[in-house]
Amino acid sequence: MTDLFQSAGLEESAPRPLADRLRPKTLDEVVGQDHLLTGTGPIARMRAQGRLASLILWGPPGVGKTTIARLLAEDSDLEFEPLSAVFSGVADLKKAFERARARRAAGRGTLLFVDEIHRFNRAQQDGFLPVVEEGTVTLVGATTENPSFELNAALLSRCQVLILKRLDDAGLDQLIARAEVEMGRALPLDDGARTALRSMADGDGRYLLNLVEEAFTFDPDTPVDAAALAQLLNRRATAYDKDREEHYNLISALHKSVRGSDPDAALYWFARMLEGGEDPLFLARRLVRMASEEIAIADPTALMIANEAARTYERLGSPEGELALAHAVVHLATAPKSNAVYVAYKRARRLAKETGSLMPPAHILNAPTRLMEQQGYGKGYEYDHDVEGGVSGQDYFPAEMHDRPVLYEPKDRGREASIRERLDRWRALRNERRKG
Repeated sequence: MTDLFQSAGLEESAPRPLADRLRPKTLDEVVGQDHLLTGTGPIARMRAQGRLASLILWGPPGVGKTTIARLLAEDSDLEFEPLSAVFSGVADLKKAFERARARRAAGRGTLLFVDEIHRFNRAQQDGFLPVVEEGTVTLVGATTENPSFELNAALLSRCQVLILKRLDDAGLDQLIARAEVEMGRALPLDDGARTALRSMADGDGRYLLNLVEEAFTFDPDTPVDAAALAQLLNRRATAYDKDREEHYNLISALHKSVRGSDPDAALYWFARMLEGGEDPLFLARRLVRMASEEIAIADPTALMIANEAARTYERLGSPEGELALAHAVVHLATAPKSNAVYVAYKRARRLAKETGSLMPPAHILNAPTRLMEQQGYGKGYEYDHDVEGGVSGQDYFPAEMHDRPVLYEPKDRGREASIRERLDRWRALRNERRKG
């Protein structure tokens, strides 16, 4: 198979980026994806069985999706036909399919690699179905987006989805070591700077090697520390797209950390979203929702603090107002939790739908006219403030509802613990009166 560098029209002797020079030449050299490539991993099993299914490789940038596809083609003796969904249209697809059919007629198979496959629209994705089904191509698509949301169900049913992981520190260290061997010398960085370099890469091997190549231009006799490295290299923004899956993943992590009473994790996810460029007012609204859904009257101040934090941000703006939101994050995470009101509300809505238009019991209806008095409106009503303990124990549900439902069941924590004690007494009183 033609080398990718040569296929771009460049001579082998031309200067090549470090990331290209270190591109793995075999699947065994791929870093950080052992869960797919070794042991009982799905690609390892396919190789052992001498077969290759159509695949969707899902993972963040710079983790080896293109490299794995290219090496799978070599390993399976298939022609590697690359396409980018960003730059290709229907005409390009048709030409690729025609070339694949010609190869098949000549006895050679094709691995059609489609980068950013999620960029193709539904109709274009449907175009792959016949050539995959008839075996004209083995499709390997690469995507950074969740295939469940971005790809047709019909296409997904014909492909195996494999998840590639962002590179951990061990994998990044392997790449740094290979770069040092390639360059014939050590990086001019102290230990702190090496740690900072890995952090800057954010799990992206290709980006790491670009940083490493830049670091090799530093004075080799004067090791650089972390502070100097930060000035010499630009740190890229963390992966975050407010309109895509990462947004929902992080807000879910924040919400669940608050629900799980972990202020440290909650602050971390809150900060991650701010660093990614999230609108603080979106976070403020979500904090108000958390206070209502997850805490409610177990700590009535939670909703007030969340609302006040939102108002503070509106008054102060960024960055000062963000501290008020952080205050609310910590308060909500450390508050006693209860979803009892949330559950009771959903039960009440369900019950209201089921029971239709039942009238309130006559004794709690006002009787402004003589006719209404004759109908029994208000008869037997007891004014709760006038009875001992301030609770009459009368029934306030429709008379047709013979089994009095219990909708609100307070938890035994926070302020709801004392509410629960009072409700137990009052419900016992009502049950006693109903029996009487």
